[in-house]
Amino acid sequence: MARSSQTGNACRRARVFRRSARGFTYLWVLLAVAFLGIALAAVGTMWATVAQRDREAQLLFVGDAYRNAIASYYNSGPVAHQLPRDLEDLVDDRRLPQPRRHLRRLYADPMTGRTDWQLSRDPDGGIFGVSSTSQRAPFKRSNFSAQDGQFEGTECLCDWKFEFTPSRAAVKRRR
Repeated sequence: MARSSQTGNACRRARVFRRSARGFTYLWVLLAVAFLGIALAAVGTMWATVAQRDREAQLLFVGDAYRNAIASYYNSGPVAHQLPRDLEDLVDDRRLPQPRRHLRRLYADPMTGRTDWQLSRDPDGGIFGVSSTSQRAPFKRSNFSAQDGQFEGTECLCDWKFEFTPSRAAVKRRR
């Protein structure tokens, strides 16, 4: 009988040890989930930063496409040195018998996802530039191309104005 009581005590001690080990395992799982949450938060922040940098690069590309399309519109047509009245004029220029496309389509603002561009107009109502309506601060603050050098040090993406500036000789001829 002495043996059975010793065996019973050993079994009870093993059960108690297993129960306390379960609590210890639970603590480790809880800590692992906490560390995983912190790591995922850091990855999410990094992903958001990469996504905004990508949208800024797209904004530079699309803004340059609008600037070049306005320049093409300005330098062509039966009435030379005329700015478009509407962005749709860049897609379908009907000043000539054969319609011309200075832009394949109207591009959305990469920062807002909409075609809600802020338009820069001359006193006659012609469009000579576009800019984003986003109020976000840009990540890119330097190392712009020569054409976009005025963007350095801007505090808002809405300050990135993609404007076509005609040459002085063309402006003199226009007047």
